[in-house]
Amino acid sequence: MKTGLIIRHTPYEGLAAFREPIEGAGYLLDRVDVTDPGFGSLDFNAPDLLLMMGGPMGVYEREAHPWIAHELDRLAERIDRGLPTLGVCLGAQMIAAAMGAEVRPGPVKEIGFSPVALNAIGADSPLRHVAEVPVLHWHGDTFDLPEGVELLASTGAYPHQAFRRGPELLALQFHAEMGEDPRFEEWVANGSDFIAAAGSSPERLRDEHGLHGPGAVTAGQAMITEWLRGL
Repeated sequence: MKTGLIIRHTPYEGLAAFREPIEGAGYLLDRVDVTDPGFGSLDFNAPDLLLMMGGPMGVYEREAHPWIAHELDRLAERIDRGLPTLGVCLGAQMIAAAMGAEVRPGPVKEIGFSPVALNAIGADSPLRHVAEVPVLHWHGDTFDLPEGVELLASTGAYPHQAFRRGPELLALQFHAEMGEDPRFEEWVANGSDFIAAAGSSPERLRDEHGLHGPGAVTAGQAMITEWLRGL
């Protein structure tokens, strides 16, 4: 059986709705938290599929989070080998940084459900499943595009919403895995200042989650299913 490893940067940001299509594709999943004692000796090249999830920290906050530098080094080795890797939000930013791109604070806090705009390459990729579908955004950082990748999607405030390199590397700034996971309430509870800075409110986010969440999950699962078939 193929193996997949989830890198979790905070307990309330996991694989969520992506778990079903990944396990359905035949992957036996394991998980490691960056705070686990064994994280420092982890072989990033061992699993068939590496899944880098989100988190509230910034890639540039390396003094506050010493594991970031280690993670970037190991991730760069995996990417150089062309091994299948998926990054979501912070995970996508980690991929960009591991490939030599700058990650920095973005122009605004982008929070809530709204579609991404696909370019011609994105419309002919697995992201076609999320075309015109409101998906969850929850970020305040952005990144330059690494060399050798293809941009797939943008929003007005964040032109770099998704990129890929070949069939094996996919980086998503948005959260198409979220929409039906009860941990969404932990996002809301832990993000009051972030939500206020974005000009939103817990009540509005809960309303959007109830309205758009199921559709976002269906589209996100279809996207990941197609991406896995191309590996």
